[in-house]
Amino acid sequence: MAHQQPKKVKLKIHGMHCASCEVLIERKFKKVSGVEKVYVNHASGKADLLCSREPDIRELNRLVERDGYTVSLWHDRNNTTVRAAIHKNTADDYIQMGGIFLMIVAVYYMLKQFDFLPNFSITERMNYGLIFMIGLFAAVSSCIAVVGGLLLAIASKHNELYPDLTGVQKFKPHIYFNLGRIAGYTLFGGIVGALGSVLTLSPRVNGYLMVFVSMIMLILGFQLLHLFPGLRRLTPKMPKFISHKIHDLSAKENRGAPFTLGALTFFLPCGFTQALQLYVLATGDWKVGALTMMVFSLGTLPALLSLSAVSSFVKGAFQKHFLRFAGVLIVLLGAYNINNGLVLAGYNINPVSAFRSGQNVDRSDMPVAKIVDGKQIVKMTVKGLEYQPNRFTVIEGVPVEWQIDGRDAIGCGRVLVMPTIGLNKYLSPDGMTTITFTPTKTGTIPFNCSMGMMTRGSEFVVVPNTEGIVGANIEAVQKTKTPVCDPEIASCLIQKLAIEVSRERGISPSSLTVKKGVPVELTIDNKVPLGGCMSVWVIPKYDVTIPMEVGVVKTTFTPTETGTTYITCSMGSKMAEIIVKD
Repeated sequence: MAHQQPKKVKLKIHGMHCASCEVLIERKFKKVSGVEKVYVNHASGKADLLCSREPDIRELNRLVERDGYTVSLWHDRNNTTVRAAIHKNTADDYIQMGGIFLMIVAVYYMLKQFDFLPNFSITERMNYGLIFMIGLFAAVSSCIAVVGGLLLAIASKHNELYPDLTGVQKFKPHIYFNLGRIAGYTLFGGIVGALGSVLTLSPRVNGYLMVFVSMIMLILGFQLLHLFPGLRRLTPKMPKFISHKIHDLSAKENRGAPFTLGALTFFLPCGFTQALQLYVLATGDWKVGALTMMVFSLGTLPALLSLSAVSSFVKGAFQKHFLRFAGVLIVLLGAYNINNGLVLAGYNINPVSAFRSGQNVDRSDMPVAKIVDGKQIVKMTVKGLEYQPNRFTVIEGVPVEWQIDGRDAIGCGRVLVMPTIGLNKYLSPDGMTTITFTPTKTGTIPFNCSMGMMTRGSEFVVVPNTEGIVGANIEAVQKTKTPVCDPEIASCLIQKLAIEVSRERGISPSSLTVKKGVPVELTIDNKVPLGGCMSVWVIPKYDVTIPMEVGVVKTTFTPTETGTTYITCSMGSKMAEIIVKD
């Protein structure tokens, strides 16, 4: 009898919204007798099957209908009966979205007004409380499809091998799986963050990457709200063969399988996971990466520990309202972080300011510096990751004495950068920090931290000196200051230290030894472009700020106490240590 050629069948899958759907449907269809190969694309909704015999559409529908999908032949994809089962937004849906938007914005500004906003952030701009919420949303909306299916497969295999287990013992695979998931996300998140520091992206490229991540968040939010379905094609995803390999491991008999597979879910297709992976890559900090992914995995924990309960309530009215709230919040979060990325890329954009400038409103409402003894006195407080106030009007040609209270600054906010005048300054955690500079021309002088994550639109507006005010001679004052080496205070011998930063050797050496009371000249030969928090190094103990440009950078200080002093990046990550001995 002649060998029968496999038949190609093209189907339309209604209801898909992410890459997880592809993996879930492919694995279910492959179990159908006669189906040899399956390829599913969630963006087009198309499924291509290679079959020895044509499958029964009713059987395929039964396999996936509980997961919210509907199957039809490709040529029947526009059938009105089939399309009626697919959700389309109505006027009421858009009104609800608008109401949720107004509610979230109102609650945010109310909490901010009363200073009730919890600050979970340690070193990054994205609030860890929000990351936890993203985990909650992801588990119910998309990650539950593949990760939950993998967990149930492992538990079923375990119970099949050991049928006499008690109820508590049968629940052990769930515990081990979730412990492995938390451990894996923490470990791999730290690795991705460390990889970001090795790549040493420039601040501008880092900013563009942050904008890209924020755009992905926007697209994911739109998917939850059933808006702009064509944008699904733009979301990044892991290669599907990785997901299938991980699922295949669940069939093997191994007591350690639940923990291992839980850790490997880091590589399964979930748009939220991929967005956060890119986010921690952009931070270039292993601690932020580990914390971010750990908090995200903890957010998914409640849903994965109670799959049966979740399965019951995520398909009704609860799912509809919960995911609508999640979608609006994710869209707002993505839009907020787009602006942060633009600031980091060098675009000092403030929507409120832009609107006002379009209305030709003058800057008379901005604090105007008072002139005392030929200097313009400006005062600012740093609270967490905010400058208060953050915009000032000063006069051209008159020195500015900028008094900054940075005792409550956190993370990147401890280092202030003014790129246009080449100023980098570490803000003292114990008192006031004073910065003196002279604006030489009219225009704006923007300032922020080295990561661009502080208050947007922060700047000095320099106006013409129409009254002919004569400023103090600050150069003469600076020349009268005590020299670096005073024989009556310390030895005038100079301790010369050298550090090299390269791709081959990293930071070498990472440990240096000096004598107390003897001035130090530290030379850093930087051979790679450093971005993010590594673009500025700090010796907090001695208020030393080092802008890490490519080339040779020098700084001086005098160690006054024995012990270990650290050189850190602008966000506090340790780069090297200096051991001070008598």
